[in-house]
Amino acid sequence: MHVESSLSKSFNEFTASGKAAGIILILCTATSLAIANSAAGAPYVQFWHAHVAGLSLEHWVNDGLMAVFFLLIGLELERELYNGELSDFKNALLPILAAAGGIVVPASLHFALNGGGPTQAGMGIPMATDIAFALGVLALLGRNVPASLKVFLTALAVMDDLGAIVVIALFYTKQLSLAYLGGALVVFAGLVALNRIGRVMALAPYLLGGALMWFLMLKSGVHATIAGVLLAFAIPYSARRDDEASPSHRLEHFLHKPVTFLVLPVFALANTGIVVAAGWTEQLLSANSMGIMLGLTVGKPAGIAAMSFTAVSLGLCRLPADLAWRHVIGAGLLGGIGFTMSIFITNLAFAGQAEAVDASKIAILLASLASGVLGYAWLKRRGT
Repeated sequence: MHVESSLSKSFNEFTASGKAAGIILILCTATSLAIANSAAGAPYVQFWHAHVAGLSLEHWVNDGLMAVFFLLIGLELERELYNGELSDFKNALLPILAAAGGIVVPASLHFALNGGGPTQAGMGIPMATDIAFALGVLALLGRNVPASLKVFLTALAVMDDLGAIVVIALFYTKQLSLAYLGGALVVFAGLVALNRIGRVMALAPYLLGGALMWFLMLKSGVHATIAGVLLAFAIPYSARRDDEASPSHRLEHFLHKPVTFLVLPVFALANTGIVVAAGWTEQLLSANSMGIMLGLTVGKPAGIAAMSFTAVSLGLCRLPADLAWRHVIGAGLLGGIGFTMSIFITNLAFAGQAEAVDASKIAILLASLASGVLGYAWLKRRGT
């Protein structure tokens, strides 16, 4: 079967929204950086730190709005597991192992430079891949790259995000309240029972339960956005390909535009208002910044390519017919575009450490830009 014709409607819709999100994120980042370093910089930064209902606006964005983003990620992961590239274990194994390599190698590089030091917590930062940016760069190449590369990169990035979610849940929980966490898990179990036993197909009960689960998760100390992922797997899903009556499919379809045109742009505006102070280039030579940049630009492609080659050589899986090793290397380079998830993890790793956060974000932006340019240039020259 020709890969292009087998791409599902949901998959094509997802990749189309990713392209738009990448362009919008670039514009919002440039705008935020420009304002932060202008005469309006101080009030702009103060605006995001203003408190509303007990939390700063930045906090509401990172814990509230981003829970919606994680809900969409969960719905996309669920679709991939049922009907997508991850539904067949043999097909899924290549992007799963590639994602594992793209997580372990960058984290190891960062740890080698920062282990035992005050910035060790940043080892999770270079693990992430920004799906929107990566697909946006791939879109610029048009038909110069095979359709299976788009599928491989998407499955890889989704698994990468899942890895990031696990890392956030396990390693970036400061103080744990078992009572609130237990309450959140009870709500989750109730929603699963509503789906599997009650066969309730209306979305409203799940969304209301999800809001309660988010509040309990926020109070528990586990990052509240994890509630978005759990909610995605509680919502009824139809295994029939592109079944538009499925509550999961309807919600995923509905969320594409709000996430693309509201959630991610606001996240970029709230988190990239970095004041570039004198001596910022010296900070790039710090162990943390070097760990982030090397992790994303070197560790990501090395980990993805090496793990993929090892898996294929051992006969665990095989490359799709129209995919060559040069394409896998290109996907690895694009995997170094960390941006959204890397910035998100930065906020957790260095909470309350403004200088470390800003330095990390500058390293992320530069490394993500370099990875995007290198990935584009490589696939432009060697993609066909």
